[in-house]
Amino acid sequence: MSHPSDPSIPQDPNAINIELPEDIAEGQYANLAMIAHSSSEFVIDFIRLMPGLPKAKVKARIVITPEHAKRLLAALADNVERFEQTFGPINSQPEMPSFPMNFGGTMGEA
Repeated sequence: MSHPSDPSIPQDPNAINIELPEDIAEGQYANLAMIAHSSSEFVIDFIRLMPGLPKAKVKARIVITPEHAKRLLAALADNVERFEQTFGPINSQPEMPSFPMNFGGTMGEA
């Protein structure tokens, strides 16, 4: 049996070797995302908001270029569409957090 890194097997020159460390693979739960942007980047904060607690904690901050933000938007829309085709419509809750959503730059919420 050959190993994927075996030089006798042709490799796709465009393939990206992605490493997923164990601590990252476990993931983080977030139920709120706050998005800010400048002319050169988008900042996405993934936040865990727990009922009854006065403080919401940012669990991850991701900074991406505008081009990657647009790719993320398209990929997320595609995945939501495929999810709904398989499992049915995702119900949106009308409840919105009642705290300021701007922390610099233009802010959106997801």
